[in-house]
Amino acid sequence: MEAKKNHIVPSEELAIPPAHLIDSRTSQLNDVLSEKLSSAFHRQTSQVLLHDVAKIASEYDPIDLAYAVTRLPPAARVVVYENLPDLNAKIIFMINASSTTRMAIFRQVDDNEIMHLVEQMPPDDAVKILDDMSDRRLRRILELLDAKKAVHIRELLKHDRHSAGRLMTNEFFSFPMETTIAEVAAHIRDNPGIEFTRRIFVTSSEGQLVGYVPARNLIVNPHYLPIRQVMRPILHKVSTEASRDEVVDLVERYKIPALPVVDEEDKLLGVITHDDVVEVMEDIADETIASMAGTAEDVSEHEPIFKRFLWRAPWLLVTLCAGLLNATAMTHFSDRIWFAFLPFFVPLITGMSGNVGIQTSTILVRGMSTGELSSRSRSEAIGKEMLIGLLIGAVFGILSGLAVFVLNAFGIHTVGSDPIGLGIIVSCGLMAACMTATTLGAFSPFVFARFGIDPAVASGPIVTAFNDVLSTLCFFLVARVLYIFFA
Repeated sequence: MEAKKNHIVPSEELAIPPAHLIDSRTSQLNDVLSEKLSSAFHRQTSQVLLHDVAKIASEYDPIDLAYAVTRLPPAARVVVYENLPDLNAKIIFMINASSTTRMAIFRQVDDNEIMHLVEQMPPDDAVKILDDMSDRRLRRILELLDAKKAVHIRELLKHDRHSAGRLMTNEFFSFPMETTIAEVAAHIRDNPGIEFTRRIFVTSSEGQLVGYVPARNLIVNPHYLPIRQVMRPILHKVSTEASRDEVVDLVERYKIPALPVVDEEDKLLGVITHDDVVEVMEDIADETIASMAGTAEDVSEHEPIFKRFLWRAPWLLVTLCAGLLNATAMTHFSDRIWFAFLPFFVPLITGMSGNVGIQTSTILVRGMSTGELSSRSRSEAIGKEMLIGLLIGAVFGILSGLAVFVLNAFGIHTVGSDPIGLGIIVSCGLMAACMTATTLGAFSPFVFARFGIDPAVASGPIVTAFNDVLSTLCFFLVARVLYIFFA
């Protein structure tokens, strides 16, 4: 279904200021819309409030409204939805809304209204919004739907949420090889509710997928030709069990506008469009960044402060424990003569080694997520990172040692009585800490992946905390050994 869009207000009417470094046109539009909606919800009477909200809802694109309402409380989002001008606008709004917005709306609208929304949606979009309701209510909605529509939706719901089977739409255009271009065109005209992709698929007499016809070929070739004469071979396809990462990898690498999904017998079950893949890429990027940061929160969502605190707290607890472990280790050595000057350099060691470890793990996680890093190239990638870590440790270790020596030799620092010995200890300690951090950053993503944990966690608070402890202890060990020679 090609949903009709509302009037999009030009940027001049929105009074959007010039873009700054972190602003985009869409983020500024969200700010303007959110401010207008917030102002409307602070009116003194309900009549004025509803009048202003209805005016905003009729003037702006429902896609923009779906993004803007994430900054409003859930109850206010329902009011915006109810004041959208027509069913078509509500459908567009629901497809583009966040899960929190959809759940808030589901709590306020009845089953019949949801049924009318779902009836007008493509099956894959319908499944996306139905995922946000309870199983009991989902069954009630499916019973109200047209039998054919309900079957299509149930077929998609059978598949895993992050699989190709869930991403595909099972409404598509496919024809036997002997069908003429004129017959294809007539069938497409008679079925406007089915999304028209840039590929028309061709099947054998047994129903197996044998090729595709680019949409352009339907225009430039004579209408009497059978499509087998203008079709091209299918080079890439996936099964319903294929992961979303595999789908993204194929579509991104080969620029496939419509990826076919087949069963064990090579029969066409569905099609994954490029738009669906773009949404998946955004979801994967959001999840990866959240994992690396050690939080599951969405900054665009209106959530209570305490709830956002709870999202961050478990990860930060690991960092707290690591810090306490570091402090315990330092107090254990505090009575040793060789330890007297070490605490002054612990921030230098943890800061440098922490950044080295994060850079290493982030590079490898990126390679794993984009498919550039395979199991065969793993050893080579780890080897290169270890060499880079060694080079970083050597260069910056020597620089830091020279700096410490100069500062102590000229009396700027007054730590220790032997500037040469102190410089060598700091230099070797930093080198050892950087190598420890590189090793941890290089191997931890693969260890996490081996146990089924998102490798992006390897760049987050857990590994950072471990790195602080290990690099500090490594620095103490090097200092203790070298102190024997300079005592």
